[in-house]
Amino acid sequence: MVQITMNDGSIREIEDNSEEGLKVYRHTTSHVMAQAVKRLFPEAKLAIGPAIENGFYYDFDLDTTFTPDVIEKIEGEMKAIIKAKYPIEVFTLPRDEAVKFMEEKGEAYKVELINDLPENSQISFYKQGEFVDLCAGPHLPDTGRVRAFKLTQVAGAYWRGNEKNKMLQRIYGVSFLDKKALTAYLEQVEEAKKRDHNKLGRELEIFTTSELIGQGLPILLPKGTKIIQILQRFVEDEEERRGYLRTKTPLMAKSDLYKISGHWDHYIDGMFVLGDPAKSDTEEVLALRPMTCPFQYQAYLTKTRSYRDLPLRYGETSTLFRNEASGEMHGLIRVRQFTISEGHLMCRPDQLEDEFGRCLDLANFMLKTLGLYEDVSYRFSKWDPDNREKYIGTDEQWNDAQDIMRNILDHMGIKYTEEAGEAAFYGPKLDIQIKNVFGKEDTLITIQVDLQLAKLFDMVYVDKDGTKKNPYIIHRTSLGCYERTLALLIEKYAGAFPAWLAPEQVRVLPIMENQADYCAEVVQKLRDKGFRAELDDRNEKIGYRVREAQVQKIPYMLVCGDREMQEGTVSVRARKENAMKTMTLDEFIAMLTEEVDNKVIK
Repeated sequence: MVQITMNDGSIREIEDNSEEGLKVYRHTTSHVMAQAVKRLFPEAKLAIGPAIENGFYYDFDLDTTFTPDVIEKIEGEMKAIIKAKYPIEVFTLPRDEAVKFMEEKGEAYKVELINDLPENSQISFYKQGEFVDLCAGPHLPDTGRVRAFKLTQVAGAYWRGNEKNKMLQRIYGVSFLDKKALTAYLEQVEEAKKRDHNKLGRELEIFTTSELIGQGLPILLPKGTKIIQILQRFVEDEEERRGYLRTKTPLMAKSDLYKISGHWDHYIDGMFVLGDPAKSDTEEVLALRPMTCPFQYQAYLTKTRSYRDLPLRYGETSTLFRNEASGEMHGLIRVRQFTISEGHLMCRPDQLEDEFGRCLDLANFMLKTLGLYEDVSYRFSKWDPDNREKYIGTDEQWNDAQDIMRNILDHMGIKYTEEAGEAAFYGPKLDIQIKNVFGKEDTLITIQVDLQLAKLFDMVYVDKDGTKKNPYIIHRTSLGCYERTLALLIEKYAGAFPAWLAPEQVRVLPIMENQADYCAEVVQKLRDKGFRAELDDRNEKIGYRVREAQVQKIPYMLVCGDREMQEGTVSVRARKENAMKTMTLDEFIAMLTEEVDNKVIK
């Protein structure tokens, strides 16, 4: 148990290794770091310093760059502050006095934060030694309670996350209750670095980037392109098997389309606009599409629809464009141009739950096949009624849509968390969330319930009684963004893809030059069976070529010498095994066929 100091001066006892206890512990560590920075650089301006998963960060406005040498000095000063065991005391001031207090200290960012609070607020501050910080708390009783920490990274961060504001320096750190836990975490981070798709994907020649092309616009190299092609064909074939009709729609449209859907008013900052929106009354203004839904609606509108025509399932491999902020982009995880397995289902109200379930079943099938199913969680993303300008529709429409979706999820037995403010502007959604190797969470797959856009586009069907009704629409992805999926697969398998996904499945290696022709025949027979096989007959020692194939994480190596050539066999070496097994080529082809056809993960 540990005592913590609340912002009203009261003391509470909590479990130090509980979620709340660790948050307090890590937030106190962030204040220790801020105190160390202010000691070393009194001119530094303080921004914010919250606890985060496994640690903390603090943003500073300082002309001096936080180099590795500077970070080392900050860590040393933090140890001195911890050793001093300064009591951490809380006091409060009325808002006006709090503003004056921070103005006298020259802390402009703190003044801005205080001014955002209600006028009658009592503002809390925490003091440790000579250091005082604006903070809602709570905190540990003294600085000596901090035990094991490490400053890990320096990054740029816009004040309040707005790229129009000044870029600050953000120092990240991790903090644990003991050195053993800290060491284990740092070892885990080192392993994550080895699996980082941004590093490994380049080393394995899966993708690259070019400053001439621009940030968030990766180039898929032949290996990466082959993996994406395999995934796309797999998804498209499976969707067709499940009753989807494929469409192919334009990459851009006039602003008129987006104005009807609401994207122009609610999403224009995330769009690439061609032309001047201010002149849209006199000149044609176009925009690259950030989604496909209004395009597929035009396919629905080509003729009169009956209730018998529903459900109507459209699927498309869609290239989309979103104007992501520069600070948000990372490798293949978040990019400005990406491809997605997008689909829209128009259905009757009585079909909605069944179709939603089918969408979720498809998504889970994809995740299980790829080996990602155990890594995901489910989030029910709702609207924020306190931020009405983000959304279209009435309170009643949103409550109805959310009640319908919650009932579906509960009826299906889905375990989910709820998050306000994460809905699409037109409807609630189920987000299937996944974390990368560094623990950052992103959405991989979404399934959205939409009761609004059909009305805006006058999409109707003729019901049994002859009346015209608007269909319900499900927006969904079956696999999500292919680029993001590729990044996660690189990290999941550390580049050693299952054989069915591997861009090169088999490498054939002659021991000596005189076996090259036989090996070339083996390669051709493998290719004739549809396998991705390559010949490596370079004038290098066999051990060197085998090691290189292992470094490139090829699933199978076939080594052929005089004996194999005479007997018509191959010596098979699997990627994860040191021993070789001799078998006929037909036996190897049968083994590999079964592995690929069943999409075995090993």
